[in-house]
Amino acid sequence: MTQSTIHIIITGGTIDAVWDGKKDTAVIGEGLATASSLPDYFSRLILYADVQFTEVYMKDSRSLTSTDIEHIVKEVEDSSSTRILITHGTYTMPDTAKYLKAHLKRHDQTIILTGSMVPLRGFSGEYSDAAFNLGYAIAKVEDLGPGIYLAMNGRVFTPDEVVKNLAEGKFYSVFDRHA
Repeated sequence: MTQSTIHIIITGGTIDAVWDGKKDTAVIGEGLATASSLPDYFSRLILYADVQFTEVYMKDSRSLTSTDIEHIVKEVEDSSSTRILITHGTYTMPDTAKYLKAHLKRHDQTIILTGSMVPLRGFSGEYSDAAFNLGYAIAKVEDLGPGIYLAMNGRVFTPDEVVKNLAEGKFYSVFDRHA
């Protein structure tokens, strides 16, 4: 991997979930969702950037432990890339971003966390925000300077400002009047 490679660190979340009709919900880390669909998705795209994947785990972000978060930190610290994209569940994405900001020793990387409200696979693309968020995050990881960011809903947020409005399924800045 070179510094110009985008290193995608996969942690699960809705973006990598699949619909389980028996449970009437999207599931991660079981059944069809035991391995990420992201490498296959990206293999079908014609990108200028080289992309490398590391699947750390496949979990709902509400199930993450402190050990899981430390695995993300270690993967970022050990990466030879300066451009990192982390796919993550949206429930605790702001918490992980804040943890990374507080605990990463390296400061030469552009790190973007992204996810989706609807899975990438198994739903019609017109209903999922996954492909849009991934494309937006790829553009921003190439565009922004070193730091930690969240790219959701067509906007970039810093860990210090971001909040998720559960009722709307949308991220806002604490500095926005309508958040």
